[in-house]
Amino acid sequence: MKLRIAFLGLGAIGRPMAAHLARRYDLTVWNRTAARAEEFGARTGARVAATPRAAVNGATVVLTCLPTSREVEALLDGPEGLLAGLAAGVLFLDCTSGDPASSQRIAARLAEQGVAFADCPVSGGTNGAEEAALTVMVGGEAGTFERALPVLECFGKRIEHLGNVGAGHAMKAVNNALLAVNILTFGEGFAGLARAGVPVRKAVGVLNASSGRSFVTEALVPDRVLTGAWPNTFRLALLEKDLRIAVEFLEGQGVRAPILHLAAVLFRRARAELGEGADYLEAIRLQERDAGVEIRG
Repeated sequence: MKLRIAFLGLGAIGRPMAAHLARRYDLTVWNRTAARAEEFGARTGARVAATPRAAVNGATVVLTCLPTSREVEALLDGPEGLLAGLAAGVLFLDCTSGDPASSQRIAARLAEQGVAFADCPVSGGTNGAEEAALTVMVGGEAGTFERALPVLECFGKRIEHLGNVGAGHAMKAVNNALLAVNILTFGEGFAGLARAGVPVRKAVGVLNASSGRSFVTEALVPDRVLTGAWPNTFRLALLEKDLRIAVEFLEGQGVRAPILHLAAVLFRRARAELGEGADYLEAIRLQERDAGVEIRG
């Protein structure tokens, strides 16, 4: 059977993911901001739906890529919601960076209509999405994962089945929590080095040849922090949300997480002070301000 795919959520990462799908499959898209969907349809040839229900009507696979699980759940109900348009046998893949508990609720509701669900959050940023090189973390039944694999391979390079529904979102939350810790600790350490007069670009080079290096220092800091560019590629508000999900998940597993608790507090402060539109790396700017220095090359 030929796959007919519906994709809902054309944000910074969702757009290139959907574009890869449009090259291979019959694709319909929906986006809350209709103009973005219209532009995407004109560029790729994808059909544009006016409502979530219309988007999934006749689809065999549905993908969502929204800011939080709350937005996914909000699309389910109502006369123009997803449940009104989904047919039994459809495969529902949620690529949102959501939370495990919500995924399990969504999966249970979809199962009542005979719809299979997997949470499939992605990592790799906009560059990874453009290059079809995302890491995809999947939670769901083994059979659902096998059905999903050909679709996920359109934009994923490493695709791992991690367990039952919710496992993918748990993994993504923990991953992003560790990313947040790396951002904060870099800012603290290098604010101190800058104040001491250590040449920052040289210090970053030394760090990246040593055991303290991370994705933050290797891939992000040289291009974004040392240059003072601060491009907006992923909202700090979303990383703060992921930190909260990670802490809640760990607490639910009976794991104490004092370091991540503190990181969550610091990112909540950064979100309050920098606003909803700030980029996630801008948490470092608060540390610069507090220390009275700039970390620049």
